[in-house]
Amino acid sequence: MRSKVDTGWTLHGPMEAPATVPGCVHTDLLAAGLIEDPLLADNEKTSQWIGWADWEYRTVFPGVTAEQADLVFHGLDTVATITLNGIVIGTTENMHRTYRFPVRELLRDSNELSVHFASAERFAADRGGEDWPNPFHRPYPVIRKNACNFGWDWGPDLVTAGIWRPVELHTWHTARLDSVRPVVRRTGKGWSVAVAVEIARAADDEVTVSADVAGVSARTRIDGTTAELVLEVADPEVWWPVGHGEQPLYELTVRLGDNLDVWRRRIGFRTVELDTSPDEIGSRFVLKVNDKPVFARGVNWIPDDVFVSRVTPQDYRERLGQALEANVNLVRVWGGGLYESDDFYDVCDEVGLLVWQDFLFACAAYPEDKWLAGEVEAEAREQIVRLAPHPSLVLWNGNNENLWGYEDWGWPAQLQGRAWGAGYYLDLLPRLVAELDPARPYWAGSPWSGSQDLHPNDDRHGVSHLWDVWNDKDYLAYRDRTPRFAAEFGYQGPPAWSTVVRGIGDAAEGHQKAADGHAKLARGLTEHFRSPDDAHFRTQVVQARAVRVGVEHLRAARPTCMGAIWWQLNDCWAGPSWSVVDGDGRLKPAWYALRDAYRPRLIGLDPDLVVVNDTDAPWTGTATVTRYDLAGTVLESVLVDVDCQPRSALRIPTLTSAFVRATFDGETADWLPDLGLPVARLTASCVPAPGGYVVEVKAHTLLRELCLFPDRLDPAATVDTMLVTLLPEEQTRFTVRSGKALAAADLTTAPVLRCVNDGLSIP
Repeated sequence: MRSKVDTGWTLHGPMEAPATVPGCVHTDLLAAGLIEDPLLADNEKTSQWIGWADWEYRTVFPGVTAEQADLVFHGLDTVATITLNGIVIGTTENMHRTYRFPVRELLRDSNELSVHFASAERFAADRGGEDWPNPFHRPYPVIRKNACNFGWDWGPDLVTAGIWRPVELHTWHTARLDSVRPVVRRTGKGWSVAVAVEIARAADDEVTVSADVAGVSARTRIDGTTAELVLEVADPEVWWPVGHGEQPLYELTVRLGDNLDVWRRRIGFRTVELDTSPDEIGSRFVLKVNDKPVFARGVNWIPDDVFVSRVTPQDYRERLGQALEANVNLVRVWGGGLYESDDFYDVCDEVGLLVWQDFLFACAAYPEDKWLAGEVEAEAREQIVRLAPHPSLVLWNGNNENLWGYEDWGWPAQLQGRAWGAGYYLDLLPRLVAELDPARPYWAGSPWSGSQDLHPNDDRHGVSHLWDVWNDKDYLAYRDRTPRFAAEFGYQGPPAWSTVVRGIGDAAEGHQKAADGHAKLARGLTEHFRSPDDAHFRTQVVQARAVRVGVEHLRAARPTCMGAIWWQLNDCWAGPSWSVVDGDGRLKPAWYALRDAYRPRLIGLDPDLVVVNDTDAPWTGTATVTRYDLAGTVLESVLVDVDCQPRSALRIPTLTSAFVRATFDGETADWLPDLGLPVARLTASCVPAPGGYVVEVKAHTLLRELCLFPDRLDPAATVDTMLVTLLPEEQTRFTVRSGKALAAADLTTAPVLRCVNDGLSIP
């Protein structure tokens, strides 16, 4: 029996407060009114002392009578000493592990439990963490804690402590299930599910273990502590990524004895492989599911809250739903964050979102000494086994940017011969995946070209990161590179206006964490606009354009390029970042651009006509390509035959000019370089509609990138579309969802209704 130990907790330290478990020190102090919200205004700075302090959580729970009793901590953040009734029962220093302590001999009628957290800041500093190369000069490489907790170029530096996942008292007798690890494979006769079982024993009694899935059962006796059952399933429905088929799931149940213990998970029947075979360019990087190549239309995922215990199953469902609505089919869980809870992967299983999972190493050199290597192995073993049942998980990745960092960021001189993590990525982790999850591929890093003889970020091989754009170049430079698979590329933009007002206010630095971030945003404006006026709106537009240009270029390069993973989907506070969904969950204009650029069927102009067909049916017909002047007068028009076969892309040279529009099968694309646009003239009307309003706009001049921002009137309001370009006399419609009474005059004028014609573009 498992009972939660989640009530009666109190927090003790420099301040005292009632405590919530799961939770953390910051959220407990905030709930008690003892600190200002660390994520608002400049409060990050005044909250950093919390990470340097020691804290203690205490509670009292009733005793039980049982043959065996274990206290199970599913997540302790991070350097903890656990005491029960005055006796130390264990210590921990890894946020990413579960800890189990036998306590039957210590239990009383009433039990005093305390968890003392030493400062992770001090612990990492005392280990010399700042001596290990990383871009932020923070000590995170020497402690197994989410790295971004020490600050990143998109988020705050707020080092947490606390019981961040549930605590349970587990009582049992005779034996219990210690781990269950299913491996699904296709066989000549159908499918097999090999279920590896490990048990813990309290007695030598004979025990049996059984498993059943999809109407098939198996049973065996366990003489020792391990067993394997193989279930042959003849003809299950096959699990597919979204856009390629359905996502049937089958419950796999494993029982120990008649009623000793039970384990249940949903699994899917599918195969996955990684094609890295050589070709005339270099070597491929193609994910194949059920033997079918899948172009990854992806986004990178960071922890959805700085205080990670606050993320709920509904939060996961909402955020991943926003990815799905943006036509995303893959989410990369980035290595500076977390192995997310099963709730995250359950949603991905259900909706067909593929998951690329990084092991948790990011942008740093990591010691390979025994004191850290042992933690790394224990953590990796646990997480591989925990996540193995999820069919959505299709790739294990060794690290984020560490192989690249060693090559290009001056690390060897700093390291002076010390081992720096390569042993994890090239030896330990691939061995563990081969042992524990042999039906799923592993890749050593992102970026990584597949060999130590190649530069890690070689576009001809493997996985690339495209950070020359944003760091040094304008977004149009995306067209200069054609990688085999782009696992990171991105461009900053500010959050929604209402998010800025709530989260930043008058904060002096505006939550900008990127090096020279404000200067890079300003550079993006000067590349495309004469005037820096209205920088909030225009930098949002520049980010949206960067999304569209980058994604369309990579998709048009299929099959040379077989993946595009935008950095990043989500955010954790109010601030400029590369996210398309801001820290309050609001959609930026860049999200609408991503949704359009990831449409299964896409046309674009760059200035060639680009046609992408990511469906299983041919896309054929005649496209119309028209050249206009800036008054909207037709100068020339041609018809173009299109024959785009399933899961392919075409590039067709056609008209080039200042302003070209292509239409095909209801899809529209514009080639509109930055020019002197006419002063905007339009008429707009607004009428109430169920759940909100409909705003209709008719253009009287060319209007570029027309947007509606209802959150300026109601922070909860949403709109169905953005970034609409209209020819003179064309019309469009915006559907606004809002529960408030909004004035038509406000919805139809600036700053709610905007387009870039409000300022002149550079000729």
